[in-house]
Amino acid sequence: MPFRDCTSLCVRSMKMDKIEHSHLDANGFSLHTAYTGKGRSVDRSNPLAASLLLSSTLNHSPFLGVAGDLGAVLFLHGFPEIWYSWRHQMIAVAEAGFKAIAPDYRGYGLSDQPPEPESTTWEDIVTDLVAILDLLSIPKVYVVGKDFGVRLANDLALHRPDRVLGVVTLGAPFIPAGALSWNALPEGFYIQRWREPGRAEADFGRFDIKRVIRTIYILFSRSEIPIAEQGQEIMDLADLSTPLPPWFTEEDLNVYAALYEKSQLQFPLTLPYRLDRIKGVENPRIEVPALLIMGEKDYVLKFPGMEEYVRGGKAKRFVPKLETVYIPEGSHFVQEQFPDHVNKLIVHFLKNHSQVEADH
Repeated sequence: MPFRDCTSLCVRSMKMDKIEHSHLDANGFSLHTAYTGKGRSVDRSNPLAASLLLSSTLNHSPFLGVAGDLGAVLFLHGFPEIWYSWRHQMIAVAEAGFKAIAPDYRGYGLSDQPPEPESTTWEDIVTDLVAILDLLSIPKVYVVGKDFGVRLANDLALHRPDRVLGVVTLGAPFIPAGALSWNALPEGFYIQRWREPGRAEADFGRFDIKRVIRTIYILFSRSEIPIAEQGQEIMDLADLSTPLPPWFTEEDLNVYAALYEKSQLQFPLTLPYRLDRIKGVENPRIEVPALLIMGEKDYVLKFPGMEEYVRGGKAKRFVPKLETVYIPEGSHFVQEQFPDHVNKLIVHFLKNHSQVEADH
């Protein structure tokens, strides 16, 4: 058993070494970006791409940013996640022939902080994603989003359909404004609490970053919606005696804590819970092929109306080419909990649709 454990850790370490890192200058922000996978030659006629290649080469970290043999995949994390939450999927799609790219949004992890966080808009984040694609000379991309990264993935598909080949979402479907409401949930519902300026900051501020991330991972891996009682805060719903999920190690926790040391959590809270969505799209529909992966034990399925919306086919009104797959014991962190299963689903979707693109 000890030998087997050592072998497993060594293999994991070797694969993680395949993920490289760079900082891209997008819209005035230095955005940390993790990437892996073989790229074709950079389009040197693109001055941005040529400049990036020169900069990366000088730093001995060549970021051959254009698509891999089968295309590029842009991974968009949720909260309190970071690029690291896609570590398993990045390696899997790279081994399948795709280029995997996972940025930290502005204000997250190792990326620059917005000087005026309250002035940042949802459109700014989407614009950053387009800027990353431009810098890497990637005309079109498959997008994989999880948690509030689902909103970003779908907004990219809605507002820049010329740049998106397909969308894979985990933990939440595409929900247009007004399609569902959480108003029936109690005041202690975590989203309601975290929307209130200063409430979560005061709650989180009682603990260090590692303890906050630990607690959120525990709460979000459960099948019940995190709801605090009157006089109780969300961080009170688990303590140090509560074990981590078995698939989330102390090593993983340490990585997340280290990555959030720079950004802290104020802006990462603001983006998903306090910024208004992009307006101006009438009758929004995602027209590209789409895959929704839901864990059967994901607490999101217990949001009012969500079960019917997903299982009853209402989501397909807005995403006609949607395929939905359920993972029986899957939680909200299904891509970290069951990486092999999720990897197979994503790679199968990508290969199917990259072949369709090639045929056209």
